[in-house]
Amino acid sequence: MIVHQLSVFLENKSGRLTEVLEALGSERIKITALSVADTSEFGILRMIVSDPAKAKELLKERSFTVNLTEVISIMAPNEAKYYAKVLRILSDLDLSIEYTYAFSVGEKSVIILRCSNTEEALKALKDHELDLLKASDLYKL
Repeated sequence: MIVHQLSVFLENKSGRLTEVLEALGSERIKITALSVADTSEFGILRMIVSDPAKAKELLKERSFTVNLTEVISIMAPNEAKYYAKVLRILSDLDLSIEYTYAFSVGEKSVIILRCSNTEEALKALKDHELDLLKASDLYKL
């Protein structure tokens, strides 16, 4: 299902990631998933957190550039062939994957992905009876 992901622009400078995590920790916001994509000058921190709206406001108050983005969350067995199956469904429809990341929970993996057309991707994944997770499900992991 659709989950709101926090995307934070970070200068590539020592301590910036720590500042974000300390700010969220001060309000007892839980992090379910975290990914950092970087270049030599900046990074994009992507997180699934327990209260995305509160986290966004908290970080904006501390002068971070932050957005909420819609991503899709899928639960699948943690073997590569199941991740490939998800990607094949979308690529067969010419839907681009802007980015993806995953994490394991026991014998399962949670796949997070951002597509060029979220609604079409959701429909295709539902049609293939994949296990789509709601935000509330993710926050309980």
